[in-house]
Amino acid sequence: MIRTLFAVFTTCALTASVHAADMGAKDEPIKLAVNEWTGQHVSTHVAGAMLEAAGYDVEYVTAGYMNMYQAIADGEIHGAMEIWSSNVSEDYAKKVEAGGVVELGDLGLDAKEGIAYPAHVADLCPGLPALEALRECAMKFATADTIPKGRLIDYPADWGTPGADRMSGFDLPYKAVPAGSEGALITELRAATEKKSPLLIVFWQPHWAMSAYDVKFVDLPVGNDECFEDPKWGSNPEATHDCDFAPSRIFKAGWSGMEEKWPAAFEILSNYELSVEEQQPMMGAVDVDGGKVEEVVAAWMADNEAKWKPIVDAATK
Repeated sequence: MIRTLFAVFTTCALTASVHAADMGAKDEPIKLAVNEWTGQHVSTHVAGAMLEAAGYDVEYVTAGYMNMYQAIADGEIHGAMEIWSSNVSEDYAKKVEAGGVVELGDLGLDAKEGIAYPAHVADLCPGLPALEALRECAMKFATADTIPKGRLIDYPADWGTPGADRMSGFDLPYKAVPAGSEGALITELRAATEKKSPLLIVFWQPHWAMSAYDVKFVDLPVGNDECFEDPKWGSNPEATHDCDFAPSRIFKAGWSGMEEKWPAAFEILSNYELSVEEQQPMMGAVDVDGGKVEEVVAAWMADNEAKWKPIVDAATK
């Protein structure tokens, strides 16, 4: 069950109330990584707004999701607020092992990733959400650039190649084409829904588009370590990744020097969590209603002071 943000903040406030920390180098800005998708922008700006409420100066630094860990280890970026365990570069583990990057705890989102399609596609490819339906319907998803294979819109190149990995893993006749951005993925969903045309895409929740376009996931075998490491596991003895995405844990990480340099900020970011119920409406306010992230988050902060202020107070008073 997903905990409400109020319950999370209240619990954290009670447990952290006796651990108020020093502000540290308050005159130096804390730099938070901004990655390539709207949900991460929301998560990051809520965290930044909490730090600002505590009295810190915050800077938002645009950073590539897969390659930002060296900058964090070097202290050029101090925090990353939304890291997905199912899609994180090997560099993260290396930097943690080397001591330059430390984990700051779970963000608290109930997440899922997978091969997905808007609901109307089941009428065009009978048998969905079963995996074998994709094999039989491949040509229905084909485009001029992919014939004789079907087309799968993968994550943007900077996010890795999970879709291509699954097409190879299951030996499916599809070509994985990287999306240009999160916005490009949404454009594909919108166009396919309006035209009732075939679309296969790699997607995730939480995301406002899951409900807006009635997105469904293809049923795949449960992902586990054996699937990703042992080709003999699963339906294809010649390849790994013949399974679903690993269950996603979404967590935060930061520069290892943060706790010493900004003790109260370290405590705030470590205790900060955000629920799907809180994040998803803010994402919709940005991507559907056209609001600016800063304004949407500021409005949420003003309306929900009782949900975040206890953590700030516990760390600073």
